[in-house]
Amino acid sequence: MNNTLLRAKLQNRVNKLSSLDYGNIEPWQEAEAVNKAQIEWVRRQLEGINQEKTGNEGSTRRIDDLQQLLTVWPGSFTDEGLFWQSATWPSDYLQWCRIDAYAQDECKTCPPRPLVIFEGNEADVSMYLSNVNRQPSYAWATTFCTIMGNKFKIWTNDTFELINPAVTYYRAPVTISFLGAFDPYTNAISTADVPCEFPDNITEIIIDEAAAILSMDIDDNQKSNLLSNRSEHNT
Repeated sequence: MNNTLLRAKLQNRVNKLSSLDYGNIEPWQEAEAVNKAQIEWVRRQLEGINQEKTGNEGSTRRIDDLQQLLTVWPGSFTDEGLFWQSATWPSDYLQWCRIDAYAQDECKTCPPRPLVIFEGNEADVSMYLSNVNRQPSYAWATTFCTIMGNKFKIWTNDTFELINPAVTYYRAPVTISFLGAFDPYTNAISTADVPCEFPDNITEIIIDEAAAILSMDIDDNQKSNLLSNRSEHNT
């Protein structure tokens, strides 16, 4: 959906029919509302706080809707002894999905083994390392990862090396902007027209969500509640 149609639909949702009651909303405010609506919609689908109570891959619709946000990142991992640590995660990082890696022990002629890596809690690292069923194991090709300081740690207990670690994560949606409008994210006039990247059926839901945000900002609570319910029922 191009931005001309997106703005027309958004203004139609906020304004009373055939009126310009709220025609003084600035373009940058419209863009900010749509960007906020995108993030709120995506986080709701990932967490499962929605009408169907399903999370990121809890249904075929969730898989279809969110698959374009999945991104693979090599991570630039370095060996820190008990664990391998990544560089600071990308600026568009939104939510962890999985980590893949291969393990290599002192037998350099043996082929690397694909690891099963589960996500653990930093607070429970000591328990994981002391538990024979949870600690990193080359023999069983299993280990765990934790997240701290916007970095990923893959724990090896210094018993094997990692080969080709990679993080799969959900990125934030592309920030939309309107050509020639003030961009509050850069504090400058936007030099490009960046449309919503989602397909039209999702963009329609995001427009309702954005209109609800603007209606709340202009103290039209009745319309805000109505539009929020519409977007929630259509997720």
